[in-house]
Amino acid sequence: MAFLPLVFCLALATAAHGCGVPSIAPVVTGYARIVNGEEAVPGSWPWQVSLQDNTGWHYCGGSLISEKWVVTAAHCSVSATDRVVVGEHDRSSSAEPIQSLAVGQVFTHPSWDPNTINNDIALVKLATPAVLGRTVSPVCLAHHGEVYDDGRICVTSGWGKTRWFALSTPSKLQQTALPVLSNEHCKTYWGSNISDLMVCAGAAGSSSCMGDSGGPLVCQRNGAWTLVGIVSWGSSTCSTSTPGVYARVTELRSWVDQIVASN
Repeated sequence: MAFLPLVFCLALATAAHGCGVPSIAPVVTGYARIVNGEEAVPGSWPWQVSLQDNTGWHYCGGSLISEKWVVTAAHCSVSATDRVVVGEHDRSSSAEPIQSLAVGQVFTHPSWDPNTINNDIALVKLATPAVLGRTVSPVCLAHHGEVYDDGRICVTSGWGKTRWFALSTPSKLQQTALPVLSNEHCKTYWGSNISDLMVCAGAAGSSSCMGDSGGPLVCQRNGAWTLVGIVSWGSSTCSTSTPGVYARVTELRSWVDQIVASN
């Protein structure tokens, strides 16, 4: 896995401009952990947002998909008084040129089911558009029908706990590379809890954890980073030998397109 950062950076350099191409190239070593984390290169995941309540407490992640729209998990229950913070890396620093944006509208998938955790997706329309730049830019969205094979290495990021029993979350953005699992493979861990609306990744020494919810699982496709999953659920102790479960964007893309087009 020593060559992973080089592969990622080279692919970025050849990508067409637009979504999914950070101005600041990410550097991802093989299997560093969000649980037992690796700090991201500041600004290298420019679509990563922090959802914060009106006290400034970070409770969920999200992904910028355009200057006006953020995608997150339905179970994050974003409210009208929350803030969407973009361009942030170190939440303990007051020196970063962050944008703290008001929530305009929240659209939760009409078939969101908190019991089965199916359709765990929500869209946040920002009250004012984000100003795009070096550390703020959108991720591409996976298209319906795209296949991300078992074992493919993708990346998730967030400010979630680095130990499940930790009392606080890290101030600096963490990242980890982790393999996608086929749903058949994932069912060997989670059984019938896994539906076609979910995609699994991990069980290889790293894991998302509490506070990462709603954040991105991105894979490279044609030189651009593409949002394939939304951090949804997993082991209650953030076990690094159990796969995390993400809302499957390819199956939810048509709903996203419909909401964005009609609003």
